[in-house]
Amino acid sequence: MTRTTHKASAKAPLFAAALAALLLEPAGAQAAAPEVLTIAVNAGFTTMDPWDATDNLSRTAARSFYESLYTFGKDLKPVPQLAEGVEVSGDGRVYTFRLRRGVKFHDGTELTAEAVKMNFERGASPDLKLTRRNFFNFVERIEAVDKYTVRFTLKSPMTAFLERLSNGTAAIMCPSLIARAKTKQATAFEACGTGPYKLVRFLPSEELVVERNPDYRVPGLPKFQSLRWMPVVENSTRAAMLQTGEAQFIQMAPVEQIPVLKAEKNLVVDVVPSVVMRYMSLNMNEKPFDNPKVRQAINYAINKQALCKVAYNGYARPADGVIPGQIPNAVKLGPWSYDPKKARELLKEAGYPNGFTTKLWSAYNNTTAQKIMQFVQQQLAQVGIKAEARALEAGQRVQVYGNKDPKKAPNRMYIIGWSNSTVDPDWGMRPALYSKNQPPVLNNEAYYANPKVDALFDAALADTDPVKRAAEYKELQEIIWKDAPWAFLVFEDVTSASSRHLVNFNTLADGSFEFYSAEWRE
Repeated sequence: MTRTTHKASAKAPLFAAALAALLLEPAGAQAAAPEVLTIAVNAGFTTMDPWDATDNLSRTAARSFYESLYTFGKDLKPVPQLAEGVEVSGDGRVYTFRLRRGVKFHDGTELTAEAVKMNFERGASPDLKLTRRNFFNFVERIEAVDKYTVRFTLKSPMTAFLERLSNGTAAIMCPSLIARAKTKQATAFEACGTGPYKLVRFLPSEELVVERNPDYRVPGLPKFQSLRWMPVVENSTRAAMLQTGEAQFIQMAPVEQIPVLKAEKNLVVDVVPSVVMRYMSLNMNEKPFDNPKVRQAINYAINKQALCKVAYNGYARPADGVIPGQIPNAVKLGPWSYDPKKARELLKEAGYPNGFTTKLWSAYNNTTAQKIMQFVQQQLAQVGIKAEARALEAGQRVQVYGNKDPKKAPNRMYIIGWSNSTVDPDWGMRPALYSKNQPPVLNNEAYYANPKVDALFDAALADTDPVKRAAEYKELQEIIWKDAPWAFLVFEDVTSASSRHLVNFNTLADGSFEFYSAEWRE
């Protein structure tokens, strides 16, 4: 991997060439297979180390060069990847994986059970303090039984273990990289895995470039010589790149331009109802958000139906629960009704008859996120809450995630999202709502702490009785909904668009991509 500090080449010449071509053929009509497949996405990357990536996008892009024991298929069901299969003990505590033989890392060494064991031990290392180090904290012991067999013994049964393995966190990197990368900053920019591509260049806010791995284990794959992942936060620019042929795939497809993109015969638009929740966390360590009436007032103050129309052009639905309905054991509880009168009454009861002044941050700075932030700001102003708004770039999120003292956390109202990347109720809520997962551990930016909720989380995770587990998840969701550590906003659709010549590049319901078999057809 070559790390550079110079700027990526300017877009102007690319646009000029693309626009010249546009005069000769219809928009998006690029038929000849591109040497470089360009994927324009709506946010910047944070790191290329999946064990340290809090965002789904970075873990997804890292799948270019990293693989796991299991991965998700198109239906978000776990399927073997580096493993051939698994045997599970009768008590649900022991998982024995048989590895594929002959798999080579990018440095030429062979994948073995010891390499797998080393990766999981690194991921859990208390010294490195990787952000996903608690992702597998239910694992008691890992053993390399023989060269191609690895055994995991769990502390208690965990029904979603294969889903945890499949979401991209448990990337298996070269032992040689682990040996020389003594800090997590090293693996943020350098990569060595078993995947279909090798990392060439990574500039977090500009581009990620990977090239074909000629020794990839699957004959005939990958089909492309190179992939170029580009963060492009401006909706209109992202759409223009697709229309002119500068990009062949974009996500998110700008919702306000979907009718235009659909009308172009050489483009394809895909809309997937997602498992992504958009919410606004409320820092409960700080006044006035320590008062439940204030938090409830904020929920009443925001018109979620209007938000879906204004910011999403209808490609979202008001959040009617803590997790989306596609997730097992999800409970429909709302949505919170739009009632500004009730909001003002609650603020008065809480001791804020004239409202208050605070900060409103968005974790994203793309066009849609700006619309959401501005809409929420205007809605809150109508009930007397004056919020100074600010959209953060990917690198600025460390102000929230990197803070080690909850009492000094700078965020107050913080608009963010959570993609349930394991499609199980525990990981759909625990990272952002369990008391021990406050930053910098994980994503509980509300600093929410309810002992009853914590106990229900732990009981449901270990319970093998599906009826009892469902009852426990129902109770904890009801408590969270009433406590309102968040303003529950929307479940959004994942919108993508591509050239009609690009096939087998699929968007999944968690917002990630399945692209190993992607190819170009004339």
